[in-house]
Amino acid sequence: MNSRPHLVGLLAGLCLAGGIAFASLTVTRAWMHISESQVVDVTGAARKNVRSDLVVWRAGFSVDDESLLGAHQKLKEDQAKVEAFLRGHGVNDFAVHPLQIREITTRSTDETNEVVSRRVGYRLYQRIEVRSTEVEGTPLLAAESTALLEQGVALISEGFEFIYTKAGEAKVEMMAEATKDARARAEQIATQGGRRLKELRTAKMGVVQINPLYSAATSWEGNNDTTVLEKTITVTVTASFSLN
Repeated sequence: MNSRPHLVGLLAGLCLAGGIAFASLTVTRAWMHISESQVVDVTGAARKNVRSDLVVWRAGFSVDDESLLGAHQKLKEDQAKVEAFLRGHGVNDFAVHPLQIREITTRSTDETNEVVSRRVGYRLYQRIEVRSTEVEGTPLLAAESTALLEQGVALISEGFEFIYTKAGEAKVEMMAEATKDARARAEQIATQGGRRLKELRTAKMGVVQINPLYSAATSWEGNNDTTVLEKTITVTVTASFSLN
């Protein structure tokens, strides 16, 4: 009878030892798994200064007349003058947008003193769009268009868009540079921690920012500036590297 407690204690001890050994083995395996899956996450960047190679100039002019037919006739005459001006300056790549027509009205009171609106004429507005690789000459041409005033045409400039058409090609090239920069950053971090990089696990390209030169503006959607001639393209890559 006295041997049973001793036997129970012995069995309990063996179970405890087995449990500790199993727990130790489990912890060791878990530590090894964590050690092998340790990664460092970094963001690399690449920047490139570029010069726009395409300019888009939009301008327009309008005519007024009491009748729609009369306004249309005036518009055709003024459009011929504008096109002659553009071709005379070597510009042949331009587009004429659909015509915009608006009634000109005046307000007056009738015999009962009620305010009424009365049509007195028509205003026709014509937009012209010029696309050119002459990124410096086209803005100068816009300034020279004031010469059309002598012919009775007021060509109103609506502004310019400066575009870098090779942005897509640049993004591919810069993505590789940004990944290389990410690896260099990861190596610095690993070295400081007494570790070494093992391999690239994942890489994700961020939004592309195209800003005026020397600008560091960012947005979640990515910037695509068209207001200036000189620009800076910034590409980022978020990468994960495993560690030895």
